[in-house]
Amino acid sequence: MAVTALMYGQALKTALEGNLDTDGTWKVALCTSSYTPNQDTHTAWTDIDNEVSGTGYTAGGATLASLAVTYTAGTNVIKVDATDTTWTSSTITARYAIIYDSIKANLLGYIDFGADKTTDNGTFQITYHASGIATITVS
Repeated sequence: MAVTALMYGQALKTALEGNLDTDGTWKVALCTSSYTPNQDTHTAWTDIDNEVSGTGYTAGGATLASLAVTYTAGTNVIKVDATDTTWTSSTITARYAIIYDSIKANLLGYIDFGADKTTDNGTFQITYHASGIATITVS
């Protein structure tokens, strides 16, 4: 299954304007295939529709555990990372995972699983890339 992680177009602008709470709580929520991401116009949690519902899933998603935003001198890379997210004993079907700042309700990015991912009283897990959820190289 092809998995693609993308940033919402306004996310970096939002951060630079001081409207991103990097010390607060970031969450990851799941949406069905009926949601259509729009990188240009979706900026806030209120722009999200078709969130999944089902056993083992709470509306608004799960908190990103061990969230870290780091900068590596020499490579000029900013990295966003967290512990993999898991919903145990869940019965849900999702196509997208939406990452957002739950304090200020601003969107950061999303993951397209490439197809519906389903659990039936099982574990739904998002395993983030070894290099992080997102990396930005500054030049």
